[in-house]
Amino acid sequence: MKLMKLLRNESFKGKAGLLTLVGSVVGKGGVLSWSLLGNLIPCLVEFLGSDDWASRKTAAEALERVAVVERDLVSEFKSSCLLSFESRRFDKNDYAHTHSFNIMAEQQHRRRLVLFPSPLQGHINPMLQLATILHSHSKGALSIIIIHIHFNSPNPSNYPNFTFLPISDGLSQSQRKSSTEDLIAFATLLNLSCVNPFRDCLVNKILSQQHEPPVACIISDSSMHFTQPVADSLQLPCIGLRTSSPMSYVVFAAFPVLREKGYFPITESELEAPVRELPPLKVKDLPVVKTHNLEAFYQLVADMVKQTKASAGLIVNSFESLDQSAFQLLSQEFAVPIFPIGPFQKFGPASSSSLLTQDQSCISWLNKQPPSSVVYISFGSAATISEAQLVEIAMGLANSEQSFLWVIRPGSVVGSCRSDDDKDKNEDDKLTELLPQKFNEIFMSGRGCIVKWAPQEEVLAHPSIGGFWTHSGWNSTLESICEGVPMLCWPCFGDQKVNARFVSKVWRVGLQLENGLEREEIERSLRRLMIQENNKEREELMVRAKDLKEMAELCQREGGSSFQSLQNLIDYIFSRNSDLKIAN
Repeated sequence: MKLMKLLRNESFKGKAGLLTLVGSVVGKGGVLSWSLLGNLIPCLVEFLGSDDWASRKTAAEALERVAVVERDLVSEFKSSCLLSFESRRFDKNDYAHTHSFNIMAEQQHRRRLVLFPSPLQGHINPMLQLATILHSHSKGALSIIIIHIHFNSPNPSNYPNFTFLPISDGLSQSQRKSSTEDLIAFATLLNLSCVNPFRDCLVNKILSQQHEPPVACIISDSSMHFTQPVADSLQLPCIGLRTSSPMSYVVFAAFPVLREKGYFPITESELEAPVRELPPLKVKDLPVVKTHNLEAFYQLVADMVKQTKASAGLIVNSFESLDQSAFQLLSQEFAVPIFPIGPFQKFGPASSSSLLTQDQSCISWLNKQPPSSVVYISFGSAATISEAQLVEIAMGLANSEQSFLWVIRPGSVVGSCRSDDDKDKNEDDKLTELLPQKFNEIFMSGRGCIVKWAPQEEVLAHPSIGGFWTHSGWNSTLESICEGVPMLCWPCFGDQKVNARFVSKVWRVGLQLENGLEREEIERSLRRLMIQENNKEREELMVRAKDLKEMAELCQREGGSSFQSLQNLIDYIFSRNSDLKIAN
């Protein structure tokens, strides 16, 4: 109160200096009394109308500093501040302070979002797409911070508007190698080793920044379930991102019931049996992952489901008209807000988050091919095949007489022990030796193109592509749906099996290789998928694929389900302050 009297004393000549001091003290958190601030702010507003230019200037600067600490309190006085400015004649410097106060008032609505992706390619892509969507559709009001481990680190230069904070994963080189050999062991290790580095990063590098906008929430890949208890300990809301299909998460949530009824562990004799609780799935479609420790897999799934139920919400990369029944089941299982805002890749152009170099030469090759004449073949970023399977694929392709663009990712062909002489050969030479002579002759004639990695979205959108032979990963499945390209499904593990069943039996926009990789079945399936003349089956696939493509486009237009769900998510982040604890 003595401070207020001194500021209002007409004979006191040091008002400008005192106002500067007040602003600095408050801006550094030196004034903790809400009632004192409640008296101080009207006093500063009063000085905005002072006859003394220096007092007006320092009052405006002090209010800027106060606003960083007490955004909501300052906002109550925005109208009177602007009125004080407008009631007087000001020079350009005073106009600058008017603009500065407007910016200050807008700053109170800004929020920071902390995103934490799983370090696998199929998980990094949708997380960074989501980050781009939220930043763009909030018109920059959501500042994006990406916490990530060093393994498979994204390239920050592709995302100049985001802040990237690397943390240690605490894993040895051999443990990192398990990311390709045993995904369950790798995920389990990450959920243990990242707890302290993640928490330390939040506390010391993010929450300690008092002059930055408040942290609204964490958005974490649902497989990184350790983030939920860390968020709880810091009183931060945590929203999960499900990067695979909603139906696969329904199945994961049903694991306790399925285990109780004897579906697990899966036996060879029951593979074709229906899962009566989850039609149209068969036992062989249940999302399992090869691991040395089956109990660790069950525990990982249980922890994911448990922490999703404890979360502030769930974001899903799909759209309601595609997965309506799955979303109904999810809503019954998880009593949290669910936001289906996919397909992410169609909300606008995004920077590349590919961990592998994309070979653009395949686009030039596609440009020379007739419309809908090429089958695109890619089994994703994690699946592997044996040398024997490579030969079966090659012979099936050769005998089908279809043009092809085939992605053979480095390291994706796992062979038996080979001679020491092979160590001196490059991978292209080894591949040429593995492939049958008949296939090599066809390839050299120009009927096919082989690359190590392709710009998949661009490829699927190319008019010469007539079909997609896929491992049925969720990203690939959605990308094919978005471009109206029918699929030949060969699922390898996890949710891919659920996706393939829905592609072939529910949405009916593709076929499925049900009996492994045999050249005769590959040849027949490719012909069914690709031959255009007198092929009623392909005509029906194309009609349904076109319908799904249109549905995917409609849902993202204004008034569409994903457009509205995205707006609901942004509103949820900004306006639910009474339910979500907003932390500095």
